[in-house]
Amino acid sequence: MSSSNPESIDELRQLLAEHLYIADDGLATAIYLALKLRRPLLLEGEAGVGKTEVAKVLSAALGADLIRLQCYEGLDVTHAVYEWNYARQLIEIRLGEAAGEQARDRRERARELFGPEFLIERPLLQALRERDRPPVLLIDELDRADEEFEGYLLELLSDFQITIPELGTIKAAAPPVVIITSNRTRELHDALKRRCVYAWIDYPSFEKELRIITTKVPEAPAALAEQVTGFVQELRQADLYKVTGVSETLDWVAALVALDRQELDAATIDRTLGIVLKTQEDMQNIRGERIQQMLNRAKTPGARTARADVPAPG
Repeated sequence: MSSSNPESIDELRQLLAEHLYIADDGLATAIYLALKLRRPLLLEGEAGVGKTEVAKVLSAALGADLIRLQCYEGLDVTHAVYEWNYARQLIEIRLGEAAGEQARDRRERARELFGPEFLIERPLLQALRERDRPPVLLIDELDRADEEFEGYLLELLSDFQITIPELGTIKAAAPPVVIITSNRTRELHDALKRRCVYAWIDYPSFEKELRIITTKVPEAPAALAEQVTGFVQELRQADLYKVTGVSETLDWVAALVALDRQELDAATIDRTLGIVLKTQEDMQNIRGERIQQMLNRAKTPGARTARADVPAPG
């Protein structure tokens, strides 16, 4: 593990590669600048292209704790920042009553009930606490949260501080490394984007996806890895409701290795199609003669070269 930030983009790419993450020049540059400038990194792209993995790999590569906030509709301050331990506060009140506290004592106890020992820290507040090394804070799928919560983040992303009315303002001694991901189910505010270094992660080319497979699943036979990559690239050109991501590609290869397959064949694809396609409509659209047609193209080097000139959807 590294104890300091990389000194160059090449060093960063090497560090990521050592932890099995393949980053192209654009993404590596964005990550490097976010670290160098101490600004949040906003990663957008389709589901399954490796956005969340960036935070996990950076955490491991930098030797920093990973703190994850998974966003969802209805997320609020009590789940993202802090809340008070009401059960423990109630116990303290009951103990005071049992001990026969006087009115002045009860007033003093009431003030104490909102002290740090009764505070339950959620991910955003945890990320501001002092550590040997600033943590990596992953704010995952921010587009799923409400716009009001996105607005709340502006203070954190601007000054790396949080205000708690009963305790005051808590400011990070050193800013955490912040990674924000979005699948673009809605547009994020310009005010938030201005505070971030931005990068779009697209579906990988044939060559990059093959390299990802051979890096992540080295036990996969070479022919199988190439054929799976070619077939997935074919799938992404089809009219599908849910396009196959890199995570599904890796799951499929791992499953085929577990089945001891050396090469792809139409029957195996049909039986394992549910690993790469996640709706019944998509599976029905691909099954039958179309599987064999796509497999034939996946096994043809000339077809792969032609596809490499066509950008992936996204």
